[in-house]
Amino acid sequence: MKANSTVILFNKPFNVLTQFTDQAGRQTLKDYIPVPGVYAAGRLDRDSEGLLVLTDDGKLQHRLANPKQKTSKTYWVQVEGTPDAKALDALRHGVTLKDGLTRPAKVSVIETPSVWPRTPPVRFRQHIPTTWLSITLTEGKNRQVRRMTAHVGYPTLRLIRYRIGSWTIDGIGNGEYITL
Repeated sequence: MKANSTVILFNKPFNVLTQFTDQAGRQTLKDYIPVPGVYAAGRLDRDSEGLLVLTDDGKLQHRLANPKQKTSKTYWVQVEGTPDAKALDALRHGVTLKDGLTRPAKVSVIETPSVWPRTPPVRFRQHIPTTWLSITLTEGKNRQVRRMTAHVGYPTLRLIRYRIGSWTIDGIGNGEYITL
């Protein structure tokens, strides 16, 4: 990190675009972060939540967003159903998507994390259980986690990025940010 650089850790809410402008009038980073000159280091889909790093340091931004750097990211993923050992092993060893084989991921079943309610809430189906997974990746293909879980038969209902490198959302309320 360069001296005097700004680094912001933002806990992005559901339905917010990871950009500062939008012609369609949807919620953007501008609605939450009044800091000029910072840009998102990487993307987080509109329908995903959690940690987003913003900075004015181009080298740091490149390091975090560049797949060649292999910065690890951990996601908490609520999936429909209860994944069996075969599905979990497939995620751990890599699955073949339309754009190629994914790198092996660290995957574990976790207790339901203590997180904020989502607005709107995830659809609830009385006869279909849900399971929370922790998935750690070192690559970032477009909508990769959602495509991986769907590929093994357990669609993602909710996706929260918990960690990027050594930074986490611990202590950062949803829709809030801290400046390092």
